[in-house]
Amino acid sequence: MNKRLFRIIALALTVLLVTPLIADNHGGILEKVKNRGRLICGVNKELPGFGFLGQDGEWKGFDVDFGRAIAAAVFGDASKVEFRSLKAADRFPALQTGEIDVLIRNTTWTLTRDTANGADFCPPNFYDGQGFMLRKDLEITSLKDLDGATIGVTAGSTTELNLADKMRTLGIKVESIVFEETDTLYQSYDQGRCDAVTSDKSQLLSRRQSLKNPDDHIILDVTISKEPLAPVTVHGDNKWNDVVSWVVYATFFAEEHDITKAKVKNLKSDNPEIQRFLGESGNIGEQLGLPADWARNAIGAVGHYGEIFERNLAPLGLPRGVNKPWTEGGLLYAMPFR
Repeated sequence: MNKRLFRIIALALTVLLVTPLIADNHGGILEKVKNRGRLICGVNKELPGFGFLGQDGEWKGFDVDFGRAIAAAVFGDASKVEFRSLKAADRFPALQTGEIDVLIRNTTWTLTRDTANGADFCPPNFYDGQGFMLRKDLEITSLKDLDGATIGVTAGSTTELNLADKMRTLGIKVESIVFEETDTLYQSYDQGRCDAVTSDKSQLLSRRQSLKNPDDHIILDVTISKEPLAPVTVHGDNKWNDVVSWVVYATFFAEEHDITKAKVKNLKSDNPEIQRFLGESGNIGEQLGLPADWARNAIGAVGHYGEIFERNLAPLGLPRGVNKPWTEGGLLYAMPFR
C-alpha cells in the first residue's frame, strides 16, 4: 500500500472514529503539545514569502511566523516548533492522523473542508483570490482568449474546481494539467509544457520570481474566486482551536494598537483592554490554558500582523489590499480581548 493511499484510508477512519473522541479528551492537543515540549506545524516549503527553507537551512515565511507565534504563546519560546513540509493533497490526512498539531499552509477555508474533511478553521490571516499567469508573447488579455489552452494546476487544491467552474460559465474549453508538486508545476510551465498556470495570486507573484525570465510573464488582471487562507486544527478540539485562533487575533489587535515587537516587552498601558491583552489584568491566559503573558510572548517573537507582512510578503511586491486592519478599511478584525 503506497503512502498516499494509507493516508486517505487513515483520514476516513479518523473522521469516523477518532475525531469524536477528541472532544471528550479534556487535555486534548494543547496538553499533548505541552507534554511533547514542541509544536508540530504543517507548512509549505515551496512558496517563497509564505513557507520555504532559506539558504541558511532556516524555515522562513508568513505562515512559518504564525507557527512560531503559537509556539511562543504556548511555551514562551518561538523556537519550540517543528515544521513539516506537506504536499497540498497530504495536508488534511496529516492533520487528521495527528502527524501535525496545526496546519498553516496557504489553505483556503471552504464549506467542504470545514465539514467533510474533519477540520476546524481559525480566523483567516490572508485574503487572496485565484488568478492566471501566462507568457506575454501569447498576447492574451482576457479569460475568453484562453479557449483551447492548457493550464497547469496543483493536485489537492481548490484551483482545479474553480478553473472548471469558471470556464464552464464562460462557455470555453481548456485542458487542465495536474501536478503533484508545486515546484514541478512551475518548472513545467517554465519549460513550456502548459500555456498558463492558475493559483492564488500571491503564489503566482511569488513563483514568477523563480522563472528563468520573470519579465516574460504576466498575471492577468482578473480574479475568479475568493481564497480566505487560514490556519486549521482538527475538528472536535475546541480548546486547541481557541488557542490558535486567539494567537491570530493577537497579531491583528497588536497592529491596531501599534504594539510592535520592539515595544511589547516593556510596554505599559492605561488601556484596560491592552492590560488584559498583555496579561497585566484579568485571566485570559488561564482561560486559554496559556501563561498570562502569552500574547506578549507571541508578539515579542514575530511582531504584529503588519510586521509579519512587511518582513515576508512586501518584498515580493505583494500589496496589502484588503489585508489591512478594519480601521484602515481592511478585513482584519480582532474579536474583543475581554
